[in-house]
Amino acid sequence: MKKYIYIFLAVVAFTACESELELESPSQLTAQGFWDTEEGAKTAHTGLYANLRSSAGTLWLLGEMRSDIWGGRTFESPSNENLIENNITIATAPFGGWAGLYTRIHRVNDFLLNAPNVSFLDETEKEHLMGQAYGLRALYYYTLLKTWGGVPIILEPLSEVNPEGISRARSSEAEVMALIKSDIAASLNSFGTDNSYWVGSKNFWSKAATLTLKGDVFIWSGNLMGGGNADFTEAKSALEQVAALGVSLEPNFNNLWGVDNEDNNEFIFAIQYKQDEAETFYNSLTGRSTEINPQFNDDGGSMSDFVIAGANRYGPSEETLLLLDDNKDSRKDATFIRLYKDSNGGLGYPTYTEPKYFGAIYNKFLGKVVGSERIFENDVPVYRYADVVLMLAEAKNLLGEDPSAEINQIRERAYGTDYNQAVNGYVNGSQTANANAILNERYKEFIGEGKRWWDLRRAGNSFVIDNISFLNPGDEFKLLLPITNDMIGRNPLLEQTPGYTN
Repeated sequence: MKKYIYIFLAVVAFTACESELELESPSQLTAQGFWDTEEGAKTAHTGLYANLRSSAGTLWLLGEMRSDIWGGRTFESPSNENLIENNITIATAPFGGWAGLYTRIHRVNDFLLNAPNVSFLDETEKEHLMGQAYGLRALYYYTLLKTWGGVPIILEPLSEVNPEGISRARSSEAEVMALIKSDIAASLNSFGTDNSYWVGSKNFWSKAATLTLKGDVFIWSGNLMGGGNADFTEAKSALEQVAALGVSLEPNFNNLWGVDNEDNNEFIFAIQYKQDEAETFYNSLTGRSTEINPQFNDDGGSMSDFVIAGANRYGPSEETLLLLDDNKDSRKDATFIRLYKDSNGGLGYPTYTEPKYFGAIYNKFLGKVVGSERIFENDVPVYRYADVVLMLAEAKNLLGEDPSAEINQIRERAYGTDYNQAVNGYVNGSQTANANAILNERYKEFIGEGKRWWDLRRAGNSFVIDNISFLNPGDEFKLLLPITNDMIGRNPLLEQTPGYTN
């Protein structure tokens, strides 16, 4: 990836100023002659990941912000309260222009159209790149489907700017899902028997990533779109194949975090960040030194030397703090640094103590300190192997099988030497009890990783309503977002998401 870094940055700048319409402008890549050589095609390929990275913050908001994780105390003005409270109407509809995802899809479409016509010295390299591109397009359309339901299907780079020629109606959810499954199949076909990671890096899509996405997609379609046991079986088969592709659980949960630990065995696909290239959005979950330095951590230690210059716009809900309030579970300290107003005489506050609680710093992606500055350059996983293990538990549970082995695999890693099967182990129960146990384990495991809202949605509408206090029976239509009146004004073929009225 380093080989193309300067061209990579040029592609970022090239795409940054685009107007975010529903359907984008003609293929500027083709016009600029990117498709004349193998080097040009590889440059365009690198640009796909620049595009993805520029949407990382949006993907995080879509996957997490409407869940029960956030909404707690902040020590600066909070952000995205309407999303946290699910206070969403047509007038306040977020993510206008389909959250910019059609810009990303346009670039992938351009690659899929033109790359096959480029001669490579090693044609197997081209097939690997095609497998990546199909996987990325499936990921984008899956995100659109989960967020809005039916959306326009665009499979070609745009060759005209005439609004009459680019307006498209929303396809049905079934049609969008069929496209996603087709792209997953095309991705696996392109990868074939090639299980490798492009240039040995998990920062590029891979066969393992496609199989993980397949498991995710087929559980969704099986549970929410009528696919039933046939889809659950497909999901289980895909997820069971991932372990043979060079990934596994890290033995210690703490070894997943920090810039020095990015090259771990658990990450399947991660978005890359580097100093002087791009930083993550996680500084918004930290704070400023003026607020943090006078406080104490829950061990009673002073925070006076803590280097930070971020913001504190999101605070964990009390539900989240209580869920993690287990000192034997390594995820407690790995996920948050809890701040208190005093040291409690040096004893700290080993359990959550609300009257003295000041706030929290998100701890997983804190970057590294360089001199007097903290650089937020952690790679951020889109999928890691713990995802595979717990989605496999979902598939097995939905098939009427026992998911306890997978649940306990995650719990045993979390508790380490303190794990006691009799105390911490899960025993197979009813399908609903199992589903709730899996959701709770995923809650603790993936806080801050953009998963919780999608996890609840994939489990079924009743699980969303039961867990999100801002939603009530009858609010099921709110699980999909409305589109803005402006979007309809620019594309009159669009119809509003069912359930929303002016």
